[in-house]
Amino acid sequence: MKLEHVNITVPNPKASAAILCELFGWHVRWEGEAKDNGFTVHVGDDESYLALYAPNKRLEPTGNTYVRIGGMNHIGVVVADLDAVEAKVKAAGYTPHSHGDYEPGIRFYFDGPDDIEFEVVSYA
Repeated sequence: MKLEHVNITVPNPKASAAILCELFGWHVRWEGEAKDNGFTVHVGDDESYLALYAPNKRLEPTGNTYVRIGGMNHIGVVVADLDAVEAKVKAAGYTPHSHGDYEPGIRFYFDGPDDIEFEVVSYA
């Protein structure tokens, strides 16, 4: 078994997808109308993806997800070249933080599009 996708609510799926494609080398797998007259973009690779969903209504911030049952705390992305991705993250205007070098890999985090936290890790 494998994880296929995670569905996340964002204000502008196309804009978020464009940033994630640039940072991680992903591609848009599908986009179109979605639940409750919303719009979704599926962005990722050939094996898994993020479903970036925007409903046709006003969005409200979630607050601190680390203290909420069912809160999504961060999305982990495995990359081959951690330094190259960190350079892209910085060039896109995001600030890497919480660097770590512990088993099973090296990593950093950043608060990306829509203030979603990403963990970028390399096992190389």
